[in-house]
Parts: sequence; C-alpha cells; structure tokens
Amino acid sequence: MNKIKAGIIGATGYTGSELVRLLTNHPNVEIEFITSESRTGELLSDVHPFLQGIADIKLGSIKQIDQHNPDVVFLALPHGVSMDFVKDFSGHPFKIIDLSGDFRLSTKEVYEQWYNLKHIYPEGISHAVFGCPELFSDRIRDARLIANPGCFPVSAILGIAPLLTGNLAIPAPVIIDSKTGVTGAGITAKAVNLYSNVNDNFKAYGLKKHRHTIEIQEILNRVSGKTTIIQFTPHLLPVDRGIFTTIYARPEKDINEDELRDYFIEFYSDHPFVRIRHQAPAIKDVRGTNYCDIYPVYDERTGMIVVLSTIDNLIKGASGVAIQNMNLMFGLDETAGLNLVPLNP
Repeated sequence: MNKIKAGIIGATGYTGSELVRLLTNHPNVEIEFITSESRTGELLSDVHPFLQGIADIKLGSIKQIDQHNPDVVFLALPHGVSMDFVKDFSGHPFKIIDLSGDFRLSTKEVYEQWYNLKHIYPEGISHAVFGCPELFSDRIRDARLIANPGCFPVSAILGIAPLLTGNLAIPAPVIIDSKTGVTGAGITAKAVNLYSNVNDNFKAYGLKKHRHTIEIQEILNRVSGKTTIIQFTPHLLPVDRGIFTTIYARPEKDINEDELRDYFIEFYSDHPFVRIRHQAPAIKDVRGTNYCDIYPVYDERTGMIVVLSTIDNLIKGASGVAIQNMNLMFGLDETAGLNLVPLNP
C-alpha cells in the first residue's frame, strides 16, 4: 500500500519532536511537512539537534498547507490554538489528531469552566472521538477528528476503568495520586520547570482544580455508566519523563487479590500496550515506549484496592498514543511503528 502522508503542525515542542522521532521509523508513514510559525524556514534539526542527519526537514508555515496533500495531520499546538486550526480546516479531506485539550471534554461550557478559555468551535467537540484505543477502538477507526488524551488521564483511566466496568470498586470517591517528570510542563522555560526549582525537590500542584480531573471523571462516567467522583492530585518529580500514578478505591464487593488481578488480565487481553505486571513497576520500565504498566493489589488490612500505573508521558501519554490512534484510523496493525523496548536503566 502507499505510505500515509502525515503533516505535523507545531514541531518545536516535546510532543512534536517525539512525533517526528517515532514517525521517522514508521514503516507505513511518510512525513510530508512540518510547521513552526516561530521557526519557519529553519531546519527541524537546527531546532532539535538530536535529529541531525535523521530529520533535516525545512519547517514551513500553516499557511502553506494547501501546497501539500496529507492524509493525516497531527496538531502539537497549545490549548486554545488547536481549535482555530480545526475550525479553519474542517472541510479538508485529511484526518486530524489533536494533542491539545481543546476537544477532550463533553461540552463548550465544561471546557470553558476548566480551561478558562473561550471555545470557538463547539461543533468539533460533538464530532471528536476521545483517543483511548483500549476503550474506544471501534469509534477511533471511523473517526476524522481525534481528541488525544492528556498524559495524566491515560495512566489514571487505564488503571481505574476495569474497576468500574467490572463493578469491583465504589465509584465515589476514587483517589488518584500522580507524579510526572518536568517534560509534562512543556518545552517553554517557566519558573515551575527551572532547574533550581525542580532539582532536589518534590511538590504538588493544581490542588483540587487541575483540568485533567474533569477529563478523567467524564471518561470514567462514560465507560462505566456511573457517576464518579475523582480526587486527583498531581506532583512534579525531578526527572525528565515518566508518570507514576497510584490509585486508591474501596471495593464494591468481596474480592481477593487473585480475582482482582485476573480481571485486569482479562480486561486488557486484546490490548498489546497494557502490561499487567507481576511486581510493582517503575517509570524506567516504560521509558521510551508506548506501554502502560499496571499492577493491581488488594490490601486486606485496610480493605482498599490499590492500583499502580506508569507510562512515558511523551509517548503513551502523547505522541505514541497519537500514532496508535492513527494506525487504527488507517486500518494498520495497532503496534506499527511502536514496537519499542524500554530504556532501562
């Protein structure tokens, strides 16, 4: 078959460069164009020197998109910017995978409440499919606009979904304690990710109001048919990449650890990127891969279900799952271009 022609809008950030790195070796994809409004005319390898000799591609402008004929466009743009592109190019034949949060939530009103931004294209919200292949693969296959999940939500949703769909845990409240590396804050320098603030430090942020709270909660409501209440607290780790999430829930019924584990294994038996681990995972166990490693346990002393879930925030939490979604949209093997071995140590 002919190779899929892909365009990447916004390649100067971490997710954009990860898309290029992964797609360069994808057997079914050809990168047709890459854009950057701030670095137009420069080589991508000048912006990201690690790509020298690998992706020496000249950066173009969004205004030049009609000169190309892409099959799919990845949007590695900030929240509030992607919606402009989707609105302006909604009539074009290519499919869109948006890595921002502009189309993840249920309504314009919910988006504006949690993002404090005006949503100018609510029609896109009604058409977008939430890009979690483990839960919505059938809809993803037929989609033209994918709302790629947030990084924290991937680790949390995959860890909680079996508990709620299997009536194993009480849906309210579920406590989610997540830690992320500094790449989750993006490539732009700001006080939160300065070396002096991150090194030899550990802190929580977004307490009670982080925007991923509502994303997690809405998706769990959808897949379980129940009203969930999520207590989500993110923390910043002094590492460059990786997310480690610990989930706490009360059991809905009597259960033992073997039954819990067996249900998780069955739930994800057809999903190649979820590994139900035999021991507690670590972020280096998934570093550089599209895996989500999950370890469910039951604490008989406290009567609590505890689920550990870890991902690479830039791959399974962003660019990798975007490519996984693309594979489904074009009828490819779900794992194409994503057979990556963890970088450990």
